[in-house]
Amino acid sequence: MKDSAVETAIGAIVIVIAAAFLFFIYSTTDKGAASGGRRVVAVFDNIGAVNVGTDVRMAGIKIGSVVAQELDPETYQARVTMAVDSNLKLSDDTSAKISSEGLLGAPFIALDPGGSDTLIDDGGEIQITQGAVDFWKLISESMFSKSDAGQAASPSPDASAPQASPGGELPEAPGALPANEQQ
Repeated sequence: MKDSAVETAIGAIVIVIAAAFLFFIYSTTDKGAASGGRRVVAVFDNIGAVNVGTDVRMAGIKIGSVVAQELDPETYQARVTMAVDSNLKLSDDTSAKISSEGLLGAPFIALDPGGSDTLIDDGGEIQITQGAVDFWKLISESMFSKSDAGQAASPSPDASAPQASPGGELPEAPGALPANEQQ
């Protein structure tokens, strides 16, 4: 009887610790706060790896997260809805840019404040956006443009060198004997 009371107490302690751990994880990952804040929408040509839960930052500090994304069937652009801190006043010339933490880092949406006195209302749209940069496309374009540039920048033929005629024959040098008279 004494052993079962100790086992029950230890089991209760384990359950309390697990519940505290889950609460800590839930509160620090902002999954519980994703629905709060003011919602703003931004439309991008390409959102790359941005998903629901992606950070929204201003000056490097997290101010919100992405709460929804959808493809506009008419323009084929991505509509991203973000929940940002309701204490922030975003002007109507605020810009949104998809960036990443280094070359292979996680993506986030960076908001740059504008200077206008007109503010974006809850549910309003950020008009100035820049989509994700496709690094592989840039690298391949850089590689191919260098090889094309190398061909285009090849030296022009020397004007003093003999040039082949349209028939493929080289002109004779001045004072040289014709080909049929040479020995």
